[in-house]
Amino acid sequence: MLELDPYQKNLAGLVLVCGTLLATGGSGPESRPRASGSRTQDAKTRQYESAHRGTQWAFYVGPYLYSLYRDEHNIPQRLIAPLFTTGFLSGAFSATFIGSLADRFGRRLACLSFCLIYSLSCVLTVIPSLPSLFAGRVLGGVGTSLLFSVFETWMVADFGARYLGRKGLDLGRTFGTMSTVNSVVAIGSGVLSEWMVERTGTRKTPFGACVAVLGLAAAFIYTQWDENYGEVAATDKSNSPENKLLKALANKKVLSLGLASTMFEGSMYLFVFSWAPALEAAHDPAAGPLPYGTIFASFMAAMMASSLLFTRLAPAGHGTVLSGLLVASAGVFYALSRSGSAPGSEQATFWLFCAFEACVGVYWPCVGVLRGKAVDDAVRAQVYGIMRIPLNVFVVVSLLKTGGSGGEQYAGVFGTCAGLLLVAALGLVATTGTED
Repeated sequence: MLELDPYQKNLAGLVLVCGTLLATGGSGPESRPRASGSRTQDAKTRQYESAHRGTQWAFYVGPYLYSLYRDEHNIPQRLIAPLFTTGFLSGAFSATFIGSLADRFGRRLACLSFCLIYSLSCVLTVIPSLPSLFAGRVLGGVGTSLLFSVFETWMVADFGARYLGRKGLDLGRTFGTMSTVNSVVAIGSGVLSEWMVERTGTRKTPFGACVAVLGLAAAFIYTQWDENYGEVAATDKSNSPENKLLKALANKKVLSLGLASTMFEGSMYLFVFSWAPALEAAHDPAAGPLPYGTIFASFMAAMMASSLLFTRLAPAGHGTVLSGLLVASAGVFYALSRSGSAPGSEQATFWLFCAFEACVGVYWPCVGVLRGKAVDDAVRAQVYGIMRIPLNVFVVVSLLKTGGSGGEQYAGVFGTCAGLLLVAALGLVATTGTED
């Protein structure tokens, strides 16, 4: 009989939960009769998801980045944090102009640019040379800014251009389905990456696979997506893109969403950077190396379970749900700051990380709907890009605070995240309340 290790058992249990939710999904709102235009939405949603699945692989090589630096490239611990910091600084800088370029020259073109830029980042990441590694992080930062701004911008604009909302279709359901599908792909990529690493004996393999998948995604985007643009000129100065941008940035709802995004996504990036060293610090070396791919697949299964619940329940008050997520995430980070990487806390830390990933699974569809309604499409990419500047600054400051040391150094950062997430929740409640 095949004996599973603790992390394989964890993954099996989480996948069982996801399977149960999928099998019993017929009673959810998505099973209700839909408008005749649903086929149109389903077709366009599948086009978006098919390409987005490929581009998301770029984010799924993350579990091996830390171990690749430390174990294969033999990068000193004191240089690992600066490498990650370089990526976030690059993301903050590029966010100042990426949005305006995407609005001006086309969002589809920006998505294609992401595929190229992140492919180059992966190639440079596997070269054991500090200049190449830092260059890879610079490109990775630019790519991440593109990934989390222009794809959503393109999809929301395309949804509006086709008047799918008037045909009885739901933007929130599209975001929820996207989150679920991304989770499925993430689980598969985590397991596949673990298998590839075991077969080849190197953590470089997933990065090579990432380049291949991004190439396929680029081909699909080029052949299947229509181009859309922001507004670049206006005869009425009061209605110019510049004025629309200023109005959007002065909007209380946009500001509160920006604060919520900074705190939540900043915490998410700190999680991406810290989960491996935090678990390593609590792990017994005698038990063998940590199965990074299996652990990552478990995180994605937790995210999938929550996104399935979101799609199934289809909550109307997205502002309320998002506020609740911020509070729940604050509780998780507070617990992490107390337990952290203490001896014997490995499984407790793992499940706290899973709890945060469950929050992530609901966060993306919630914030996608709220931003989609609050931001003018004419300047959407610019606003999304600008909203990422404080996010990257927040992460850089937090990484500098850790000093790049072991998992125990993250207790203070986790505690700070908990407090700031609560502040963001209060700000969101004050401006959006229970609005959809």
